[in-house]
Amino acid sequence: MTLDTQLLSILACPQDKGPLYYFSGDEFLYNPRLARKYLIRDGIPIMLIDESVAVDDLERSQLQGRIESEGIQPTFGQKS
Repeated sequence: MTLDTQLLSILACPQDKGPLYYFSGDEFLYNPRLARKYLIRDGIPIMLIDESVAVDDLERSQLQGRIESEGIQPTFGQKS
């Protein structure tokens, strides 16, 4: 399930208020600044800090590689 483009354009990390990266096939939003993932369940982003998932260094590196190779854009603003 793909999130609505208009919704994506306003989604921000609830902790640092910065843009997120949407991994549609994996159903999560990612904050590279805090190394946190926000899961998407039944098409609804779970934007609660307490329910976010920490990303270790290996996964962080892999996600950054995917952002670059797949051209994944931030939800708003400039690429971080």
